[in-house]
Amino acid sequence: MDVSGTLWVLTILGLSALIAVDFFIGRKPHDVTTKEAGIWTIVWIALAALFGLGLLFFGETQASGEFFAGFITEKSLSVDNLFVFVLIMAKFSVPSHLQQRVLLVGVLIALVLRAIFIAAGAAVIANFSWVFYIFGAFLIYTAWKLIQEARADEEEEDEFEENRLLKSIERRFGVADRYHGTKLFIRNNGKRVLTPLMVVMLAIGTTDVLFALDSIPAIFGLTQDPYIVFTANAFALMGLRQLYFLIGGLLKKLVHLSYGLSVILGFIGVKLVLHALHESGVHVPEISIPVSLGFICAVLVITTITSLIANKKQEAAVAAEADRAAEKDSSIDA
Repeated sequence: MDVSGTLWVLTILGLSALIAVDFFIGRKPHDVTTKEAGIWTIVWIALAALFGLGLLFFGETQASGEFFAGFITEKSLSVDNLFVFVLIMAKFSVPSHLQQRVLLVGVLIALVLRAIFIAAGAAVIANFSWVFYIFGAFLIYTAWKLIQEARADEEEEDEFEENRLLKSIERRFGVADRYHGTKLFIRNNGKRVLTPLMVVMLAIGTTDVLFALDSIPAIFGLTQDPYIVFTANAFALMGLRQLYFLIGGLLKKLVHLSYGLSVILGFIGVKLVLHALHESGVHVPEISIPVSLGFICAVLVITTITSLIANKKQEAAVAAEADRAAEKDSSIDA
């Protein structure tokens, strides 16, 4: 897709305006209701759909398909990120009325850092086509790692571990012992220190960059157009805050999500390797965008259905066990 500098500027200004509106709406700390989160989740998805349809309307059929495939992939990977966001919120005991501010700024940090990643990735791909082999192998490895993690002991309680960058920032500036509303810095004995709110924002933003290590190669496996890569990431990330409040309580029910994501990453990894072989002059079949989009959607639908079935079976088993325990207690009392 031939993207002019003017279109880039207009796109960035448009996205910045949407972020500003989002920030204005959520400027006052408050507990986000399910209704509010649901409405804004629909709004962000609708905006992404309109953007993709706009590409189609202006004759960019290939770009439109690539955008939708990339957006759905990034959105599904972002849902997996929400598991970690929940752990971070619990780790730092973030008050419920401040959580939306944390997510808004944290996601904004992540978006800026991802833009840098995308620019670097596009530059590398443009000059070194063999990097597709590395991206493909990395995604296949990541898919296998996800499966191994999913098979690990599910009863083991996950805990968020601060990364080295975050720890070094805390040591350098110091951290206040409690939250001070929406303040990011305060004066403590004449020294300027971070508030826990600032620390958790940095935790959200920098942790998301670690997830970008697999999501960026994944979307480059669907399209090599930096404009599509950036916009798909932007739309996927910008609705993440509302999605957190909408499905935060349902995340534990998506027990097969890791398996689904591993299948998707493995599929895109194979697609990248086939593309690299094709670029090297080897006659191998390439996977088209419509096939990729259909496969990704099918995997997500199947994963969701099997997760719900597994949860119902688990809830039925727990209920049956509770009934047996109650009957046993009543017989002893008798």
